[in-house]
Amino acid sequence: MSAPLLYSKTDDGYLFKLSSNSDVVLQITNNGTQLVKPEFFPLTGINSIASIIGIIRLRSSRYIIVATKASDVGRIREHSITKILEYKVLPLSNSFLKDDDEQKYLELLKSHLDSAPLFFSYTYDLTNSHQRLSQLAVGEPLWKNADERFFWNYYVTEELIENAQRDPRYSPFIVPLIYGYANVVQTSTNHKPISFGLLTRRSRLRAGTRYFRRGIDSDGNVANFNETEQLLIHHTADNSFETFSYIQTRGSVPVYWAEVNNLNYKPDLSLGEPSLEATKKHFDQQIELYGKNFLVNLVDNKGYELPVKNSYENIIQALNNPNLSYIYFDYHHECRKFQWHRVKILIDQLIQLGLSNNDFYHERLSSTQLEVLHHQKNVVRTNCMDCLDRTNVVQSTLAHWVLQKQLEIAGILSHGSNWETDRLLLFKFQNIWADNADAVSKAYSGTGALKTDYTRTGKRTKKGALNDLLNSCSRYYLNNLKDGPRQDAYDLFLGNFAPYQAVNSPFEDKRPPTVQATPYLLLASTVLLAATVLFPKGTLFSLKNLFLLTSCLSVIGLTGSYIKKNGLQFVNWPKLVQLEFLNSREILSSGKVNGIKFVKNSRYHSPAQNKAD
Repeated sequence: MSAPLLYSKTDDGYLFKLSSNSDVVLQITNNGTQLVKPEFFPLTGINSIASIIGIIRLRSSRYIIVATKASDVGRIREHSITKILEYKVLPLSNSFLKDDDEQKYLELLKSHLDSAPLFFSYTYDLTNSHQRLSQLAVGEPLWKNADERFFWNYYVTEELIENAQRDPRYSPFIVPLIYGYANVVQTSTNHKPISFGLLTRRSRLRAGTRYFRRGIDSDGNVANFNETEQLLIHHTADNSFETFSYIQTRGSVPVYWAEVNNLNYKPDLSLGEPSLEATKKHFDQQIELYGKNFLVNLVDNKGYELPVKNSYENIIQALNNPNLSYIYFDYHHECRKFQWHRVKILIDQLIQLGLSNNDFYHERLSSTQLEVLHHQKNVVRTNCMDCLDRTNVVQSTLAHWVLQKQLEIAGILSHGSNWETDRLLLFKFQNIWADNADAVSKAYSGTGALKTDYTRTGKRTKKGALNDLLNSCSRYYLNNLKDGPRQDAYDLFLGNFAPYQAVNSPFEDKRPPTVQATPYLLLASTVLLAATVLFPKGTLFSLKNLFLLTSCLSVIGLTGSYIKKNGLQFVNWPKLVQLEFLNSREILSSGKVNGIKFVKNSRYHSPAQNKAD
């Protein structure tokens, strides 16, 4: 079993051992890992940590990533759930000090760890739902049964896993992390003690940022795939635990599509090649994992989003799979003028298709046995364009509906009683779901979710609308000008890019000098214009000042127009892993390469109706 660790630095690396006086000591150096005799562990110079996150090799050195501070965010029965608050990156050599690229890789690694909401448990497998756990062998190390889709630090623990496969004494040093959200609160309703909470697991497959990861890949993995498990645990009078688990999923529309940033508020929506094979792989896996899928599509029925809706419906029709039940809900039409309570109309439509609020996992755990009373046989898979804001409202509404049935079956509420009358439970429910929405949104878009005023209060407010406007503006700035390094950080930590395999530096800016200089010229002209207006020499309308103002305005106009016309060249693109929808083309001048130009991949095309919008 895993537990907090002690560690000490040595001349060539670090030694680790369990804080519970274990005889097993792990040595990690730049050359590898091994178990050593307990007497090698010193009596002084010892530090304590929560866990080893993993080991990563960059360009010139290996590093150990450790969690130095963590805090409990709840309990699932006797199992504590812990969030990582602070970390350290321990170098295994000093060569990183002499390598500029190594420093940039380190900055990317740290930026990912700074922003990632990472959770773990020493005694409970957070990567698996309750239902999946009930079907797995008991007594195995956590890493062995972990769902690799949600095992966020899988890549950086591969070396330890390989060793643990031949020697189980390595196992306590491997702690699977999930990236997402976790919160379980202890409360009571109708004078009966319960635990209520959410676990959201973000898939590490096709993970990334809002505009750099859309749609599906050839292996059937979709962008922004998250599994959310709502938990209700009732501590019964006979000292057993009744646990109810309800799973929902979200994920990008499973076809080849992209939104190509070009500095416009709405990117260039583009569709790729037919994706029948990839989409079939995706849904074959989803059906195997979750049973029948109810596919709730919330994208708009007109304008910019319509091509995505049509592509999804065409592929579902082509698959003709009886285990896929598709439903379109025109969210913005049905819930117009802030009438978001009308999302409950969707539940009526799902009921007509065969969905029941009695479809969840239910178990009873006593001191002697685990009794599975019911399995969840279906899942609702919800999407909008980002699988964020509209999706959050729908998922929380479905969870609200299912919770009513669970409380009735547990005997906590009588049939027909409304759990919303418990204002404290309603407050906790709304805030946990809103916090979950923010966590999922920050991971993908860089900002908190929109529409969370409704999730938190059940009402749309002017303050919430203003906050949504500010978040939308922040998303535009971040997604165009900041998300390149954020995507690189994902790809580095998850092992999609190995720095030690790179022949050339990926960080070199190969755009022509004129393109590189244009933003600085725009900035300098803007600063000079402001200085001339605010601090003129003499009168503002003197000939000299008028000349400066005219010159600055001309430069601002010319550079601004050039940037707008060539927006693709000024987006902050990822540098480590090639985007499917973007190519770089060499620019030749007098037979010599004068730089590169970014162009959209010819396999992606803009739908005709979008060109007209």
